[in-house]
Amino acid sequence: MTNIAFITGATSGFGRAAARRFAQDGWSLVLSGRRMERLIELKEELNNVPVHIIQLDVRDDQAVKTAVTELPAEFAQIKVLINNAGLALAPQSAEKVDLKDWHTMIDTNITGLVNVTHALLPTLIKTGAGSSVINIGSIAGEWPYPGSHVYGASKAFVKQFSYNLRCDLLGTGVRVTDIAPGMAETEFTLVRTKGDQQASDNLYKTTTPLSAEDIAEQMFYVATLPDHININRLEVMPTRQAWSPFAVDRD
Repeated sequence: MTNIAFITGATSGFGRAAARRFAQDGWSLVLSGRRMERLIELKEELNNVPVHIIQLDVRDDQAVKTAVTELPAEFAQIKVLINNAGLALAPQSAEKVDLKDWHTMIDTNITGLVNVTHALLPTLIKTGAGSSVINIGSIAGEWPYPGSHVYGASKAFVKQFSYNLRCDLLGTGVRVTDIAPGMAETEFTLVRTKGDQQASDNLYKTTTPLSAEDIAEQMFYVATLPDHININRLEVMPTRQAWSPFAVDRD
């Protein structure tokens, strides 16, 4: 049986790197994202494997259901779902945030993830042993920091949802993993700051962050383990990133 991976948010960052890594090993791919021109470019690049692209906003549950229902037969038997679509917005303190930014993070990082998972669970269960749900969380789901507010809370949901899904899928052979990256140099900060290139450059300069390819390699590792092994959560940080002491308010 051909191995098929369904990757959301495949137009940039971890999702695009994952598409390239799985294609390198001959997997067929279903790639979704909101920017069709980038999906077309990626499909043309990955011409060594079968690729099906879908312009999709994961927040739209009906669109997600339709996309899954209408998968061509040769792409229908998904073995790995990579829930990568997500974003962070509003790095300022909570009281300064536009409420719409909170709603966008919740709708994408939580609602979008459950929409795609719910739509593909019957297929993954049918595929059985060796199939996987790989959710892209964040160290922010475990470790709080100023300006993380709803972003961190949404990634904490991803962590707990992954654990709970494992319980429900016991006996099906379907594995579930929460991969939680630390600092990684992608378009993440550009999106979070709404295009502030200087802010992005300042965050990553003079250190060595993770790359999208580093995380894609972890996704591939998790997806290709022997069927009887499940990595529940994989937290990955750069060697040069660690935790700070507790903050204290003083007179």
